[in-house]
Amino acid sequence: MPSISQISNQRSFSGSLQKNVKTTGLSESQIADVKINRKRLWADLHSTCEWGKGERWGDGPTDIGMSRLTLSDADKQARDWFVETTKSLGCKVQTDAMGNIFAIRPGRKDGPPTYAGSHLDTQPTGGRYDGILGVHAGVEALKTMNDNNIETEFPTGCINWTNEEGARFPISMVSSGVWAGAIPLEKAYDMVEVGGGKATQKSALERIGYLGSLEASHKVNPIGAHFELHIEQGPILEGSGGKIGAVEGVQAFRWHIITVKGRDCHTGTTDFQNRSDAMLTAAKLILHSHNKATELGCLASTGILTLKPGSTNTVPGFVQFSLDIRSKEDAKLMKFEQSLKEGFAKIAAGEDVGGLNAMGTKGRGCEVAWQLDTDSPATKFHEDCVKCVEASAKDMLGTQAGNQVQRMTSGAGHDSVYTSRHAPTSIDGVSHNPAEYCSPEDCGNGAQVLLGAMLRYDRLRAEKGL
Repeated sequence: MPSISQISNQRSFSGSLQKNVKTTGLSESQIADVKINRKRLWADLHSTCEWGKGERWGDGPTDIGMSRLTLSDADKQARDWFVETTKSLGCKVQTDAMGNIFAIRPGRKDGPPTYAGSHLDTQPTGGRYDGILGVHAGVEALKTMNDNNIETEFPTGCINWTNEEGARFPISMVSSGVWAGAIPLEKAYDMVEVGGGKATQKSALERIGYLGSLEASHKVNPIGAHFELHIEQGPILEGSGGKIGAVEGVQAFRWHIITVKGRDCHTGTTDFQNRSDAMLTAAKLILHSHNKATELGCLASTGILTLKPGSTNTVPGFVQFSLDIRSKEDAKLMKFEQSLKEGFAKIAAGEDVGGLNAMGTKGRGCEVAWQLDTDSPATKFHEDCVKCVEASAKDMLGTQAGNQVQRMTSGAGHDSVYTSRHAPTSIDGVSHNPAEYCSPEDCGNGAQVLLGAMLRYDRLRAEKGL
């Protein structure tokens, strides 16, 4: 990995441009001349990753993962940095009732801001780029506008969304969902942290001082446009030789909690025919979800598994597991889910489905119940925003652009899913992801594209009266 000193500082703004230049007065080539400070971006990103460091995965100084769960002490430190930094840039900073932080740089006229948005929280074993890079790139865009005295027509800003990961409180993108009116505030407040703790999302917000007074609502606090920079989190872009993905939308996904109820019994005194083995049944259901997903061209995974009573010599009578199912199409996803419900019921009753009950000894069967936690339909992003990302990427890459700029569908959910319901939205993705790694070059490329897209969209809003 190159050291910071090896990264070129590409801050230059064409000498033909004067101070306090309006975006409406910038040509395409002049917008392309507005360069982020790549060295500053890299240094800022890794300095904030001192809060909530996780496991080391390599030998480099920054080859350390992250464990910064939302609303933890480490998350508070990162939030405090965000507030202090954006205020120092002249931004108005406000926090809503879900702890979402909005930093707003004034424009020449009033109106809903054009934002860059992402999140500073991570998975328990996360990395330094998922979400974190998106927030830092937004802050760097604001710094670059200040460096070059650029006046946008409308306010611009950066958002840090709360609990995007859904790792501590088990609904992902919950706070942007409340903002969008898709998730009730009280439901979000009452969620209890996973892992046996007793904190609710509201009590955690109160504890670190980020329970804001602004209503978490798109009606009270509207967004003019939302751009989100994110690493790809997959191999498609990199494998095809691409550098920047202009994301057209996000695939549909639904999160369930599956409960399997059998009967506790002694492993030595109860023969197979008389067992209601909830763990064995759950294992078959999880395997069936994978097989059926493969058959229908969907995705399925289980990431959380709990069982009772948790004794070596007791057959478990109670198991719960998470089930994450995904598809690019809403109709296909619902067909998949219905097929799983029918198959799960048969397997739990002892019927043979896909050979899963063809071998072994048939027991007394179990009961299966489904609970839906998250429903996120397939999302289509605003064409104007997607085109602004494409134009910015092609300007940055120049004659080498070719197939390095590609349109794609995101396989992961992001806060942009909910913002797209009430504001023009797009995501630009950056490739490379070993141990969630993004090179200094690609971090800089993504931030450069983000800045260019925001400036272009501000100009487009003025032209179209958006």
